[in-house]
Amino acid sequence: MDESRRNDTYYLAVAIVPPKDLKRLRSALRALLFPGQRELHFYNEKQGRRKLLLSKLVESGPRVDIYRTSCRQGEERARQECVARLTDDLLDLQGHRLVFDSRASRDTFDVHTIRSVLNKRAGESLLVYEHVDSVDEPLLWLADIAVWCHGAGGDWARRAAPMIGSVIRLDWP
Repeated sequence: MDESRRNDTYYLAVAIVPPKDLKRLRSALRALLFPGQRELHFYNEKQGRRKLLLSKLVESGPRVDIYRTSCRQGEERARQECVARLTDDLLDLQGHRLVFDSRASRDTFDVHTIRSVLNKRAGESLLVYEHVDSVDEPLLWLADIAVWCHGAGGDWARRAAPMIGSVIRLDWP
């Protein structure tokens, strides 16, 4: 799970990866790194490389769902709305593991929100969640790339569309 903000819109993206595909996708992502490069962060890549990376990822067939809402009442509030809905959705999907790109001291907000959702649905899941550095989990790069492209719109959103599963608008009436 990774995040992005464009103007007054907050985006939270989550790569939904079946356990049987974990190793393959991690290997494919690591193979895209330059020698000495520790992670893929789309914002830092040059335009030509972005296009190459995106086409390779689309070929590998991942699914990324995107949650979006207004952040006019604060970015953290928007994030926690998205985290709560994502947690509920993962419980409905019988998801097993949720990995966040760590935000250091702010990780406690996510933990509080997840625990609140899990307490309301006690006994329904064995969902495990953790915050890690994106260097340590290549699957976070999928969410980063998908949400960057979706948020950018235009040709980037069109190119990323095959890997976008659902877009859930929390601020939609």
